[in-house]
Amino acid sequence: MCASLTRLLGATSLLAAILTGLADAEPIHVRFAQGSSHGFLAIRTLDGKLIATGESTQIVHGDRVTSRLIFRFRDGSIDDDTTIFTQREVFRLVSDHHIQHGPSFPKPIDFIIEATTGNLTTRVEDGTLTKEHMDLPPDVSNGLPPNLLLNIPPSTAETKISYVVPGKKPRLILVSIKPTGSLAFTVGGLRRQATDFTLHIELGGASGMVAPMIGKQPADYHIWLQSGAPPAFVREEGPLYEGGPIWRIEEISPTFGR
Repeated sequence: MCASLTRLLGATSLLAAILTGLADAEPIHVRFAQGSSHGFLAIRTLDGKLIATGESTQIVHGDRVTSRLIFRFRDGSIDDDTTIFTQREVFRLVSDHHIQHGPSFPKPIDFIIEATTGNLTTRVEDGTLTKEHMDLPPDVSNGLPPNLLLNIPPSTAETKISYVVPGKKPRLILVSIKPTGSLAFTVGGLRRQATDFTLHIELGGASGMVAPMIGKQPADYHIWLQSGAPPAFVREEGPLYEGGPIWRIEEISPTFGR
């Protein structure tokens, strides 16, 4: 399981600076509490080339969950995201620490959100730390999808969540989540269907019309889940940084022998 929307938003501070009029959003209610887990993932290009492998871990202590997703790229790049959240009736972010560096990422990221205090810390390439405070809404969700999506009924027309975009001047933006279709897939020869959840960064006012015209509208992100109790993660697709290529994230299984 992974939380790659943080990567999609990782370098969109230019767009965040022109966002206006954030609509109301609310924390996602817990339908399926998250448990301890350990899984393996891969990032591939859309033509199937393997470019990174990763591990996803979750450790539960009471109602607090520590989730970590780390990808190691073949070119030496690292994408490492550690998220702590609680799940008392609703999901609430405690903290998120996201690091991206290496040849695959034109703009390195080392960004910490402390949601309970509103403190934001950014480490730039020379090691300098910059800190500032932001009044964060209770639904701020850095590092949480698709954990949140597992708890959104596919019949829900639209859900909105808040995100903090890292940068020299961190910004608060809104993401719209909608079920927009389905994807057929097979497991062990059995045909199944997954719901396509589209995650769209909303640009308000005139900037929402101008951004697509000048090529600055961030690409949508897609997460496919098979419905059930609980739902099952199937696939993710989207850029991991602003203007980056569309990459695909899927679970992988170990292989044995030489």
